[in-house]
Amino acid sequence: MTCRYNILLFNGFSNHCLANMVEPLRAANTLSRQSLYEWRFYSLDGKAVQSSSGLIVTPHGALQDQCGEILVVMPSYGYLALDTRETIRALLSAARHHAQLAGLDTGSWLLARAGLLDEYRATIHWDELSRFEETFPSVEAVQERFVIDGNRLTCSGAMAAFDLASALIRRDHGPLLSIEVGHLLMSRGVADPYALPLKSEDTLVNRALAVMQANLETPLSIRDVARKIGCSQKRIEMRVQAELRTTPQALYRRLRLNLARKLTEETEQSIAEIASRCGYENASAMTRAFKAEFGRTPTAFRSGAPN
Repeated sequence: MTCRYNILLFNGFSNHCLANMVEPLRAANTLSRQSLYEWRFYSLDGKAVQSSSGLIVTPHGALQDQCGEILVVMPSYGYLALDTRETIRALLSAARHHAQLAGLDTGSWLLARAGLLDEYRATIHWDELSRFEETFPSVEAVQERFVIDGNRLTCSGAMAAFDLASALIRRDHGPLLSIEVGHLLMSRGVADPYALPLKSEDTLVNRALAVMQANLETPLSIRDVARKIGCSQKRIEMRVQAELRTTPQALYRRLRLNLARKLTEETEQSIAEIASRCGYENASAMTRAFKAEFGRTPTAFRSGAPN
């Protein structure tokens, strides 16, 4: 099921914040080969808006009567001038047509003014936190990069918008896709452009990932992976399940198939060569695993043919 984000922009919005919210969603669609997310841009009156750096965005229309899963309120600079009856009326109306409300950067201020953050934990750009806390005592203001409190989402600025988007992908579709999105958008200094240096927040899982990623062409047993990092197979299985909601075997297979997908997309190597590089004895075995994971054979994937 596709989750729809309706993004309400105002003059002076931060296009850095906008990109950091939308690009992870786009990357999740790309990596999953599914339309997990869609997004539309709106302004209060349907007219074009200009970002703080001069980027002009022509919205899909006016916010009025739009509905979706998440309404994202994104002002930024000059937000106090937007604190008007017209804005508050529009937000109260829109809130009835969206399951979740998000305030990015100073968007929290407008949601709070409409009473839509009362009794919720929320954050705002830290430069405005003291004034926010004093003005809206019914809101539990906290100095955090982002806050997800039930169906209210807030973040403190442009860089935090990426963290929030990643957390939402993790919540909706699991930690592994969120980690892969982070790698796709933030990788740097990778010696092998086709390696996938995924990272977890768990040190032991990271060590297991490092061993797996170093042994894609000649896969090890999970027992051997555990031996290399000095722990038991059972402990690896428990930690990977707790952190990534999958088994070490499935994780290892995902790493090998992600490599196969990148090689299929970005090189002209034969399917047999790719299979060998990804630890499969023959092309047929890899093709079956590839289709089970991505819904298409490597040949169809490479040609762009449908499922």
